[in-house]
Amino acid sequence: MTIGSGGPLIIYVPGLLPKPEPALHKAALFRCLLEGVRRRDTKVAAEIDARQHDFDLVSWTFDFYGEHRDFALDADAVDALIAQRGPTDDDIERASSWLRHLTRWLYQLGDRMPFLIPHLASERMELHLRDLRRYTLNRNGIAEHARAMLKVLLRAAAQRARPVLLIGHSMGSVIAYDSLWQLSHCDAADFKIDLFLTMGSPLGQRYIQRRLKGFGEGGARRYPMNVRRWVNLAAIGDLTAIDPTLADDFHEMRGLNLVEIIEDHPIYNYFRLDGELNVHGEYGYLINDVTASIVIDWWRSVAPGSAG
Repeated sequence: MTIGSGGPLIIYVPGLLPKPEPALHKAALFRCLLEGVRRRDTKVAAEIDARQHDFDLVSWTFDFYGEHRDFALDADAVDALIAQRGPTDDDIERASSWLRHLTRWLYQLGDRMPFLIPHLASERMELHLRDLRRYTLNRNGIAEHARAMLKVLLRAAAQRARPVLLIGHSMGSVIAYDSLWQLSHCDAADFKIDLFLTMGSPLGQRYIQRRLKGFGEGGARRYPMNVRRWVNLAAIGDLTAIDPTLADDFHEMRGLNLVEIIEDHPIYNYFRLDGELNVHGEYGYLINDVTASIVIDWWRSVAPGSAG
């Protein structure tokens, strides 16, 4: 992890499963984000490109799994994603298929009635639940270690009064949320990040919410107090974001004046891996037009002398 000197800072927290070696992973993530921005605003893209050191990655998964994913497995898929300008009719049809709708409904049922989960969970879901339990139980301090990695960056940014865009994909959004809560209520850190951007987040699940930091507390003690704006993106057909809207789940934060806005946006994620549509893929979320618009608006509002 590196910390730039002054100016805006974008911090990215990935989700579960092993990720590529940090330098390769960071380069691929930045490449996708930058390409999405470039398609909408070449001047802002040039400014962001000139400050690559201000895009930081919280590489927590190696400590969690003890291995890196071979980036060669993803390289062709990332190239194909960047070559594609948007979702095809087939991408949209597959993301919106009746089978995905049925599976999402079954997962929602399991979230409301946990005793059904053993009967509904696929092998992949069982692995995710195993990893999630390991995080929530903080086995061998692994969850606290992941949060500490992010909090180091956030504290350093606060000391330099840097505007921060914090992006959390999938389980990374849970790590980010818990870290923000701890900074608010345990670490007495007096600062706010400008924008919290969640992608493919499971924060709408009751199973997750019951295990968040602050659950069971009342009033402002229940939530992070250091977020100015929160935007959530959920891809159509994403079975991790089975509840794709978070504004309703966390509406009390608005009522308590803890956050200026919480808003949700549906998107189409057209990332394909090994020829199969993967609507949960982090690269697809980052290159999306909606993501690009959010990043551009934020950059223009905080970057000194921005093209906007």
